[in-house]
Amino acid sequence: MGSQLRIGEVYRSARNRDPSVELIDNYPNIHHATASEILAPVQLSKGINPIAKVKSSEGQRRPAILIRSSPWKAGTTETPWHDVFDLDRGRISYFGDHRVDHTEPLGHTPGNRVLLNVLPEHQSRTADQRASAVPLLVFASVTRNKTPKGYVQFCGVAVIDGIERVEQEVEGEPFPNYRYELSVLDLSAESERLDWAWIEARANPELSAAHTVELGPRSWRQWVERGPAALSQVRRQAIRPAPEVGLRQHSPDGDRGATALLPTPRRQEDLASDSSGTPASSDDLTVSVLMDRLRSLRTQKRNGRPSRQNPLALLWGISRVATGKPSLAPWRQFRDEVGGLLAEFEQPDSAVTPEYPFWHLQTSHLWDVHGVPPEHAAVVHAATFDRLNPEGGVTTQAERLLSDACVRTQAVALLRETYLADVDQHALMDRLGLAGYESASGLGDLAEEQDQRTGPAARRAAVSYRIVRDTVLTARVKKLHGDRCQVCGLQLRTQYGTYSEAAHIRGLGRPHHGPDELSNVLVLCPNHHVQFDTLALYIDADGVVRATADDSLIDRLRRHPAHRIGEEHVRYHRALCGRDTTDRDQGGVR
Repeated sequence: MGSQLRIGEVYRSARNRDPSVELIDNYPNIHHATASEILAPVQLSKGINPIAKVKSSEGQRRPAILIRSSPWKAGTTETPWHDVFDLDRGRISYFGDHRVDHTEPLGHTPGNRVLLNVLPEHQSRTADQRASAVPLLVFASVTRNKTPKGYVQFCGVAVIDGIERVEQEVEGEPFPNYRYELSVLDLSAESERLDWAWIEARANPELSAAHTVELGPRSWRQWVERGPAALSQVRRQAIRPAPEVGLRQHSPDGDRGATALLPTPRRQEDLASDSSGTPASSDDLTVSVLMDRLRSLRTQKRNGRPSRQNPLALLWGISRVATGKPSLAPWRQFRDEVGGLLAEFEQPDSAVTPEYPFWHLQTSHLWDVHGVPPEHAAVVHAATFDRLNPEGGVTTQAERLLSDACVRTQAVALLRETYLADVDQHALMDRLGLAGYESASGLGDLAEEQDQRTGPAARRAAVSYRIVRDTVLTARVKKLHGDRCQVCGLQLRTQYGTYSEAAHIRGLGRPHHGPDELSNVLVLCPNHHVQFDTLALYIDADGVVRATADDSLIDRLRRHPAHRIGEEHVRYHRALCGRDTTDRDQGGVR
């Protein structure tokens, strides 16, 4: 019987639960991989699937909870939420199971109830309590054999490191729910595999909680020992080269189906040279070098104006990193998607030739192309690429740096300002799937619509989300500053008192996902609030407020001893403005 789950592996989760059947439709049978004489057959029929508790000498213990996300259902009345997977950074935003038709109070639906029940151990400050924490095994439904049902991809082991009450809306009717922030743990020490024997050990009533911890993955043991402080070290990062584990799945019948959630590990021979035979640089790419290379892209001129092909293609590559897609994509996909970008945003008199950025971006040393034999490398022909269908995208080193949100926002801002300043920024960012990068607040309210042709006239079901802000916190910070703007000191007088606005430094909306806490809030007058949100001003590393257009001094940020401002949030906003000069090359990001 199988005893390991491999990250990135697609499993068949069919009604046939016979554990003796190794393959179903040429895919590993999840019930074979998790077969056990101790545990009942696993369930993946719902989003949140707890394994039944066992009674040990220390009390009842749950072996694991299996979490499943179904992207193809997202935004429907049945599943009115959009789980967000950012596996290159080891983060998942996962919604609970409360729906608009539920009459029980929030937290009483089966899925929310079980996650809330295990939450105290996940957020405990003591190692003894964390030793009793229940591991979350995360799966995502994927399309195989032209169906989105019955196939799941294993995404890893996770812990809950945050929870937020949110309001959602279906057809104008609001309802509450919980959003859980999950940290996916690094399993590289186990060759990207989870040993199912660990879950079985957790079901053994004769073993203590401490004993089961010792049998778990290394990252789990470190998290139990050190708690939240260890998450930055044990959280899953961008995929490293790993032999024997191919994470980009190809179905046996050639149906690639939905894009895999996890990128393919790069082969060592790919890292040694690019497809043109040019040896790869042995120097590690640093943040400052990355930004210098982005500033100095080679761009052809047409009628005296620089072409936008290379920056548009690189932004497309960055958008893949931002959305957790594999960095390398097939030429035909690049041709269709980037070709559409060029048709919409390239200079009006320019031809749409996606083959040129696909190939020539390699000169930036930020882009790889694989699958073009040397005899075809001298001359670029779209027809050759159509036949060979090579893969191209940002390099492994660039992907690793761009997986850091602050580096990524700086790169996006730099490309926009340097090469694309005269383009409709909202349209461009929306087209790339990077909507929200053009403002500090991000996208706050999300509305999704789905056609429902249920009568003589088409009807549209709307699903919307609203971020629930802490009004007590904003009132407190305004009172601390006496309703005076932290930039200019203005205190607006009204008929009934004074007025100011609370601005989140790192926006709460997508894609920023900033925290709703005191260290992430500024008190501003309406004018400076608008300028801060639209990235017209920024705060430099010395606490000086400057105009983004020319870096001219506006004023020094006013502070209050009881109001600590998080430099990490200020740095993120500065990166959005393309003005982050913080030296990170000697820190955690290389």
